Amino acid sequence: MGADDTRRNRGTLAHRARYALRHPRRVPAHARRALRDAWLRLRHRDHIAYYRAVMASDAARSAEAAVGHNPSREQWARIGRLQFDYLLRHGLRPHHRMLEIGCGNLRAGRLFIDHLEPGHYYGIDISPDILLAAQDTVVRDGLQAKMPYLTLADDLTFAFLPERHFDVVHAHSVFSHSPRHVIEECFAHVGRVLAPGGFFDFTFDRTEGEEHQVLHEDFYYRTRTLVELAARHGLSARFMDDWEELPHKQSKMRLTAMSDRARTVGP
Repeated sequence: MGADDTRRNRGTLAHRARYALRHPRRVPAHARRALRDAWLRLRHRDHIAYYRAVMASDAARSAEAAVGHNPSREQWARIGRLQFDYLLRHGLRPHHRMLEIGCGNLRAGRLFIDHLEPGHYYGIDISPDILLAAQDTVVRDGLQAKMPYLTLADDLTFAFLPERHFDVVHAHSVFSHSPRHVIEECFAHVGRVLAPGGFFDFTFDRTEGEEHQVLHEDFYYRTRTLVELAARHGLSARFMDDWEELPHKQSKMRLTAMSDRARTVGP
């Protein structure tokens, strides 16, 4: 990600005008998103309910459209493989127990499920529509014997999950769509479900300029903001520099319990 990208405020009128001049063919699609955003925000004041409605709208077009801003099937598979290969290099082993927040239609989850021992993958999502698509992925890829858990969630408190259970918690393209209070809720509770030595990897849209949002769907945070927020909840943060070398526009961070810093399952 270039330095200019991390300082650009995509929410300003000036940026939107310049973008429209450079990409006129994309203006109608953005206008439709803006109209949908306004309508759904009127109907749903709570962000979880709002974004669940966004996912339902996208999933009505296609499951892939609901995961990754309308990618092709090939791009959907490529980004899933990118996530899987990265965690594999960073210590994901078949015996580990994994929680995937925002599992979607198993873009990467299908690979995690196949790699892990039966019953060791637990995927949660706020969208019932996308979880039905996830079930279709399990069937299509012949993963039934792996017995993955796929569960609807209404928040990120993880109250229904056991303590100190998951070696790896993973959230890809979740915080890029989350206001600060949702992220803080996750940070406040994820340490409870992490096993000793476990880690929590997540991606986010990074800015080193002014923090901002585009509509109510895309949020940009400074690295320091998330590091400080994690520390308030007893979590040590590490910016994953090697992820920046990969062809992905988001950045990645790893959290561990401060008492577990020397015992993480990855390098």
